[in-house]
Amino acid sequence: MVKGLYTAYTGMINEQHRMDTLTNNLANSTTVGFKKEGSTSQSFDALLAYKLKDSSEAPNIPRNIGFNQPGVKIGENYTDYSQGSFKITDNTFDLALSGEGFFTIEFTNKAGETSTKYTRDGEFTLTQEGYLVTKDGDFVMGTDGRIQLDPVKDTVIDERGNIFQDDALISQIRITDFEDYNYLKKYGENLLEPVEGATYKNADYKVHSGYLEMSNVNIVTEMVDLIAITRQYESNQKIIKSIDNTLEIASTQLGRLG
Repeated sequence: MVKGLYTAYTGMINEQHRMDTLTNNLANSTTVGFKKEGSTSQSFDALLAYKLKDSSEAPNIPRNIGFNQPGVKIGENYTDYSQGSFKITDNTFDLALSGEGFFTIEFTNKAGETSTKYTRDGEFTLTQEGYLVTKDGDFVMGTDGRIQLDPVKDTVIDERGNIFQDDALISQIRITDFEDYNYLKKYGENLLEPVEGATYKNADYKVHSGYLEMSNVNIVTEMVDLIAITRQYESNQKIIKSIDNTLEIASTQLGRLG
């Protein structure tokens, strides 16, 4: 078989994966607290070199090195946790974080099971009972549990997340941070959850009441990448078409008797 076909094919699959990641970023360019994703790829020679240097197995033991596909391999996606821009709302319960850390959320799934998730989306509100919740109705956690306020009293939230009503400290918003964000994964609904190996640390942060941290997606950059991905996909298409034309000539003309 013609290896060039498979090389171009893997290139098209990789560009399609990059396109999926990019379009998800664009779709969430106005989502509060959204962190953009990026994609990576690995070349065949890099994978081969890594396997040849693998010392995790005993020496002098024959082993396969995988399928010989000298094209590109889709790598891992990563999340860019850089700070997004702030939007002024003048709503006391709209909160933005500058610096490190995440808001701590008591998340309830459709089965009624609760778990702790984390987010940079500070678009909060009060229920009729006075509980501070996300726009999806999940409880925002304080250092001493759920945060319950008097809905009719004026509320002040300072830079450390302390919540005051009538000059009395009612609660403090729990901000959680991690040593390595590579041990966080996106859960859905703009939430994050830690995976095995995640370690907690004290966060260096400021809470800004009346602001929202917007998505860190740069639309101009994403559109430039969109054009580049489209052109690279088309280039791989042309390679496949050229090889297909060559094979057609070889099968229909070169073998023909004069």
